[in-house]
Amino acid sequence: MLLSPKLLRLADKVIDSLDFDSSQYLTEESLQRLHDLFPDVLILAALDLIDQRKGVRSLGTMNLGARSVLVLTRSFAVTESSTPWGFVEYEVLGSTATHIVHIGLSNTLMSSYCTCPAFNFTVLETGKSLMCKHVLATRLAVRLGLCVKQQISLDYLATSISQRYQPPDNAYTQ
Repeated sequence: MLLSPKLLRLADKVIDSLDFDSSQYLTEESLQRLHDLFPDVLILAALDLIDQRKGVRSLGTMNLGARSVLVLTRSFAVTESSTPWGFVEYEVLGSTATHIVHIGLSNTLMSSYCTCPAFNFTVLETGKSLMCKHVLATRLAVRLGLCVKQQISLDYLATSISQRYQPPDNAYTQ
């Protein structure tokens, strides 16, 4: 049961229009717009993913409803990987695994996709949510400029693929 495409486009527009100040805090108006679309639990989980950075200077806290959220200067929780031919995907460090997130998908009913089980269940199967915390964290990190960017070279791709699909040592010995 997929959610309404109109509602998904509205969520995309709201996220794309979020404002932040010079310290990379979301403005109060931006936080209110997020609250209008998403449950507090999802917003806090996404911000928590972005804020799980080690060895980075803290800028302070931001009030989010009844809670405060720590805001840091750089994010290592979301990594943007791009190939020489322009393919872009994001890796999000979750609490138990790293998930691959795709945003800005065109020609599909969904504008984003995540490899986590929560996306499959709450977004695709039941339609109870517009996106998972990994997608929201990625969208916010991109909007706030908090992604670590890495260019993937052809040599790296070739090495990765050859290592991944290398036959076992004893595959050809009898």
